[in-house]
Amino acid sequence: MEHTVWVRTVVVPHPADGHDRRGASVVDVDPSGKPLGPIREYPDTTAAVARLEAESGPRWVWTSTATVYPELLRAGVRVRRCHDLSTTGAILAVRKGLPPPDTDEPVDERPGLFDAAPAIDVETVLARFAAQRRAITGDARLELLTAAESAGTLAAAEMSFDGLPFSAQAHRRLLEDTLGPRPLGHELPSRIAEVVEEISAAFGRAVNPASHTEVLEAFRREGIAVESTRKHVLERIDHPAVPLLLRHRDLSKLFSTNGWHWLDSWVHDDRFRPVYVPGAVVSGRWASRGGGALQIPKALRSSVVAEPGRSFVVADAGQLEPRILAAISGDRRMVAAAGTDDLYAPIAATSFGGDRAKAKVAVLGVLYGATSGDARALLTILRRSFPTAVDFVERAARAGERGEVVHSWLGRACPPAPDGFHSHGDTHARGRFTRNFVVQATAAEWALCLLAELRRRLISDPEAGELVFFQHDEVVVHTGNPELASSHITGAVEVATRLMFGDTQVRFPMDTAVRTVYAEDSGDE
Repeated sequence: MEHTVWVRTVVVPHPADGHDRRGASVVDVDPSGKPLGPIREYPDTTAAVARLEAESGPRWVWTSTATVYPELLRAGVRVRRCHDLSTTGAILAVRKGLPPPDTDEPVDERPGLFDAAPAIDVETVLARFAAQRRAITGDARLELLTAAESAGTLAAAEMSFDGLPFSAQAHRRLLEDTLGPRPLGHELPSRIAEVVEEISAAFGRAVNPASHTEVLEAFRREGIAVESTRKHVLERIDHPAVPLLLRHRDLSKLFSTNGWHWLDSWVHDDRFRPVYVPGAVVSGRWASRGGGALQIPKALRSSVVAEPGRSFVVADAGQLEPRILAAISGDRRMVAAAGTDDLYAPIAATSFGGDRAKAKVAVLGVLYGATSGDARALLTILRRSFPTAVDFVERAARAGERGEVVHSWLGRACPPAPDGFHSHGDTHARGRFTRNFVVQATAAEWALCLLAELRRRLISDPEAGELVFFQHDEVVVHTGNPELASSHITGAVEVATRLMFGDTQVRFPMDTAVRTVYAEDSGDE
């Protein structure tokens, strides 16, 4: 990511006129939000943005990337940088102890959704931007956070628009092989209908496996007391209906979640086009609205196929949260361990007699507040060898138990404790939340800086490919030159780490694989 002081250009699109044209008010401002000249009116928003982007490459200021940018993308216009008032406002609101303001609904590339952008006057936008700049200016970490968050909104809109290469033919074949021919109307697929009949036969009476109550009653009639229909509960029961119920669950999930209707809705021109929602989780992690982009199930992965002559470079950060803990705590021994390819190995050698499994349980126990069973004893051992790291998260946990707010490395605040927390709140649960928040939110920031820098590099070097997927700590580039794409990922990791933590010994190695199909094995950490 770059820190050059670019001109900020505020753009406020107008509602469409009677001829379906969308004009805009545009004004240049300095970094404080003060106008540098008069407000200019343009009859065509996309033409104006395209010309100004080519001429000066400003940092655009607009109400929301989610509502403004898709229309530009549909017109073939892309921008390098922006300041998103919506996501920045949400960050600043939570820092003040307020609930985040309502954000604009993210939209995808389908025509007509630009009309949903609320009408707003340019003076109001200027005032919002100036107020945000007053809150941010002088805080280098907060500057980085809001810049990265805005860059993330651009990447999200572009990935939604471009889509992830996806073979609709392969997915139809998977559905037919697994579920049978596509059913008509509200009928069940033939494979599911067959399993329903087999379940009823196993119980000796008609049972609807989709009904929790009917399944429990069916077991009761067999003399089997079952408290729920959860998988781990059913697997303890010796009854011929159990494997059928589990199979019914798997088939029904595929049909309802990623069946033919999902394919019709979210895959077009052999591209899966979900709607990403940056910063939707309190930690700053992304979510998705529609399509389920951030949780591609195994059944779908064999249908994510690169175009002929191209491949995917899939890279994810191994052991990210433990490495983040080392960086933000400054624990000397943990920093040294995080300077190696496998963080758990030196921790195991230092504290657990070389037992890597115990070292991993101990570190994850510190991050997530595990205090029962073996984790408690392992934590005691870890505390002796890595006191600074353990104390860092325990102080965050104690702050949460007191109802206080904690912050990520760059300054994202966790939500305040609810009203009445001190009289009847669950102090231990909030402590576990704040313990992990300081690490997980910082991990999300590092990943966002990585994404923003990688996006910048790919824009500058189109031969390296295009970003097509982002999930927490994983990026996927669709490319005809895997070696070049991989080098840009490596460079983006170095820049993100330096931006976040300066000259640190902590390394963030990426597990990188080149694949033509996303489902291909990539190994394990």
